[in-house]
Amino acid sequence: MTTRLADIAVQAGVSEATVSRVLNGKPGVAATTRQSVLAALDVLGYERPVRLRQRSEGLVGLITPELENPIFPALAQVIGQALTRQGYTPVLATQTPGGSTEDELTEMLVDRGVAGIIYVSGLHADTTADMQRYDRLRAQGVPYVLVDGFSPKVQAPFISPDDRAAMSLAVTHLVSLGHTRIGLALGPKRFVPVQRKIEGFVRTVQDQLGLSAETVESELVQHSLYTLEGGQAAATALIERNCTAVVCASDMMALGAIRAARQLGLDVPKDISVVGFDDSPLIAFTDPPLTTVRKPVPAMGQAAVRTLLEEIGGTPAPHSEFVFMPELVVRGSTASAPGDRARS
Repeated sequence: MTTRLADIAVQAGVSEATVSRVLNGKPGVAATTRQSVLAALDVLGYERPVRLRQRSEGLVGLITPELENPIFPALAQVIGQALTRQGYTPVLATQTPGGSTEDELTEMLVDRGVAGIIYVSGLHADTTADMQRYDRLRAQGVPYVLVDGFSPKVQAPFISPDDRAAMSLAVTHLVSLGHTRIGLALGPKRFVPVQRKIEGFVRTVQDQLGLSAETVESELVQHSLYTLEGGQAAATALIERNCTAVVCASDMMALGAIRAARQLGLDVPKDISVVGFDDSPLIAFTDPPLTTVRKPVPAMGQAAVRTLLEEIGGTPAPHSEFVFMPELVVRGSTASAPGDRARS
């Protein structure tokens, strides 16, 4: 014990007597000195005495679809940090193919007495899913917030990016570069964010290039999986339809689109431009650096926590959708259309 006190005192830059007073919860120690001693405990790997541990306000569950797409860990980090600052302990539960379902994870979290749950890109985003599961959860008295995907059948707060505006930003950028044949690569049509991206894409292409909605949907929209391989397959199909630019519904799909272009002997952005969606961590360092539509992850994550804590505190926010505006980040994967360069 004496050795430990000496170690902590040296690390904190205080006397052993001061360390003893802090560890025993005695008064007469400045708040900054107390924090220095507690920090020294943490650095040296000693457990804080029970009486000095910050009391947790409770557990909050966070259910994400998977962690392979870097946008989900990024969002989980924002939400986790915001919860911790408010004294709550985040519990991350991840769905994986062949693993636990959303319902099983929900049951597990409820059994552990969580104060509330935040769902990210869950079944609420799937228009074919049964939304009564959320009614049953509310009947159990568990507050929750739903991120990415809206359903009018669920009475809860929703947090979403403006998917329609995201597509408008991407298409407008590509049209300004002279592209007239722009494709859209995205996931299965049953998901609300996919449907909204299609709406925004079709409307902007109609307005700016004069194509009919039927032509855009039949020739320029390609559904696939939200993976690198899915993006590669979708982009290959769109390039074969003479698209000189491809907008992708995720950065992972955009990396697949770049791979597809290279396998077809094309250069990005000289022969084909690629735009992603999310602005995932490290995406600025790809080859070429990816032009993408940045999802407002910090604002969305903080809003999800703030809204959930209002629900937990008994002053719920309106049961409606809070929509956050994305922004275009132009990097090296987009350039003038090939024909435009030839003319200039």
